[in-house]
Amino acid sequence: MAKWTPRHEAPEPLEGPIVATITGGTVLWFALFLVQVPFYGWFDDRDLTWWVWTCLAGGGLGLIGIWYVRGRDAAIRRARAAEDAGPPAREPDPSSPAS
Repeated sequence: MAKWTPRHEAPEPLEGPIVATITGGTVLWFALFLVQVPFYGWFDDRDLTWWVWTCLAGGGLGLIGIWYVRGRDAAIRRARAAEDAGPPAREPDPSSPAS
């Protein structure tokens, strides 16, 4: 069997409002959790409590995701700013004699 090789390069990843998307999803998970809590007895009677706890876990993981994408976004901005500024200026070596 021959190894599969792509015929074209992969496209650039799409960049968009990633922080807003993750934040919106996290809010949605927590909202679903809060909507289900009053009906916990109904879920418990049917052995479906995992639905409630899945929403809470989704909200918790979303908080980690928000922290991660905000750091990623800041790192991308720092890298672009450093790239735009050019190479750093070299400082003279204090141990070398002045010429």
